[in-house]
Amino acid sequence: MSGTPAAGVRMLWAAVPADVRAKAEARLGAPVVEAANQSGGFSPGVAARLRLADGRRAFVKAVSPAQNPESPGIYRDEVWISSALPPTAPAPRLLASFDEDGWVVLLFEDVEGRMPQEPWVPAELDRVLHALAELAESLTPTPVAAPPVAARLKESFRGWRRLVAARNGGADDLTGLDPWAVLRLDRLADLESGWPEALAGTTLAHCDLRADNLLLTPDGRVVVVDWPWACVAAPWFDLLGMLPSVAMRGGPDPEEVFTAHPVSKGADPAHVTCALAALTGMFLDGARQPPPPGLPTLRAFQQAQGDAALAWLEHRLRP
Repeated sequence: MSGTPAAGVRMLWAAVPADVRAKAEARLGAPVVEAANQSGGFSPGVAARLRLADGRRAFVKAVSPAQNPESPGIYRDEVWISSALPPTAPAPRLLASFDEDGWVVLLFEDVEGRMPQEPWVPAELDRVLHALAELAESLTPTPVAAPPVAARLKESFRGWRRLVAARNGGADDLTGLDPWAVLRLDRLADLESGWPEALAGTTLAHCDLRADNLLLTPDGRVVVVDWPWACVAAPWFDLLGMLPSVAMRGGPDPEEVFTAHPVSKGADPAHVTCALAALTGMFLDGARQPPPPGLPTLRAFQQAQGDAALAWLEHRLRP
């Protein structure tokens, strides 16, 4: 079981420029008297639960290019998706957002809840899996004009093919890559190439489900946060994408969970294997790259997810 946490190095709310904080307070309608900074997730930006002078609460996310040059664009995508989600979606309501001197700030309702325990507790995993079935049903057909999965992940889901090119060009001798994968690298690259057809669908997928993007509330709900990567895909895509992170943190066998889950009913086994190959390649190729600016812990987490996904893929490809 991997102990690699899904946590980066976040900026504190107090470090945000005073004029940006003042504009956030103006949008909220009251001064901030307390900010509880949160550590989950990989964004280097601010994530904080705010208590306002009038007793209300809110949640703030804020980032600028100084933390990571790509993060502001990701946050702008989240503004668009969060604004378009229907009120019935199990997601925090976006109260306001703004751009200020390169800063992108999102203000959400504050959800009283906590992330699932890790290692996973069976009852909490069952609760999340039940919620995923409801999520897929409620978001099919997609209520949001999000990009199709083939467009959203066209660069990300080329990991095995990038590794083949790096091997052939002498840029990567594949040291440290699992020997099973090294021996089958060309086959995995060929298998990966069919993923756009395999993942096509009409469901709005979150596309980044992990424990750190889920909140369990005291009233029994499961709230899904952080939607910038949402896309239109097969109804089983979120389940497939989440299970390697579950397996790496003490969860059950992903094959057993996937095949027993309602969203996998009717899924073409060849399509599932193809999509899993693409997901695995993304993790393992990504783990071999230098850390992005402001995200020093990302590569280790990708490696841990990749190892879990590869074990699952090997099982599916076993004769």
